[in-house]
Amino acid sequence: MSQKALEVNGVPLGGIRNRNEERVARLMPMALAEFLDYKPSYLDIQDIYALTLNNLPPRYKQSGSIVIREPVSDEEILRELRQAIGKVELSPTEKNAG
Repeated sequence: MSQKALEVNGVPLGGIRNRNEERVARLMPMALAEFLDYKPSYLDIQDIYALTLNNLPPRYKQSGSIVIREPVSDEEILRELRQAIGKVELSPTEKNAG
């Protein structure tokens, strides 16, 4: 099934992104490395990513945006990642499926 591009009145919106998406993905391996005995599944990684993003204030950008400052520090993102990892580790997706 192909996904139709998101647009309003012919204006494409697909280029607007939450800046935290890239930052969470970049920092996630560092946070996961702290949980030595935890081997997250494919779905666990997605759950950790989504949960972390949901707990951070969104930072949307579009082509041509100028970023003056980042109100959310990498340490804050790492803190949210650690909390999400702990939560998902205690209740992994596969355990709850079916």
